[in-house]
Amino acid sequence: MALALFDLDNTLLAGDSDYLWGCYLAEHGIVDGEAYESENQRFYDQYLDGSLDIHEFLRFQLKPLADHSRQQLEAWREEFLATRIEPIMLEKAHQLLDRHRAAGDELLIITATNRFITEPIAARYGIRHLLATEPELRNGEYTGGIIGEPCFQGGKVKRLQQWLKENRATLDGSWFYSDSHNDLPLLEQVDYPVAVDPDDKLRALANERGWPVTSLR
Repeated sequence: MALALFDLDNTLLAGDSDYLWGCYLAEHGIVDGEAYESENQRFYDQYLDGSLDIHEFLRFQLKPLADHSRQQLEAWREEFLATRIEPIMLEKAHQLLDRHRAAGDELLIITATNRFITEPIAARYGIRHLLATEPELRNGEYTGGIIGEPCFQGGKVKRLQQWLKENRATLDGSWFYSDSHNDLPLLEQVDYPVAVDPDDKLRALANERGWPVTSLR
């Protein structure tokens, strides 16, 4: 059984769930709209150009989880999923996942976006294995902190290595689909790296290395 790994944002989704969650919070007055949107855009631009400080971003991005009850957050999340995420779930992504299922592969989403946002998205795609940045819970409520290694850049490799050990799995015959040059450390680990609707840096690298380039849009 081979492992098929999938980035989430701008790969299986036609957009970035992390960024869109920030937009949702700002538009609904849950955070200070103008100031929050400006910071949200600044961090997203840093992610795109490869200069993101993941710990600085997570302090910003997880603060609203600490400022509200889990019950309220989950109610907002349901509306967010229905209005912002379901419209950008891709039919070709479903088809790709089904091809790997038919081949008997084990499917896993690996994403820098935190589990609060991504767990229900993975469920909507029918994928039970998820590696994501883990927001800290204390007495059932979010603290604004994280547990363990952020699932970003080289952190994805570390988190996956831990998962492989725990599940007695290997990367023999493995696939990884991603849109981002930030995922180069993991793309270099698998047998079959695939660039999906890639950014310019990843497209250039894929062409240079002879990796397949495809689109799910």
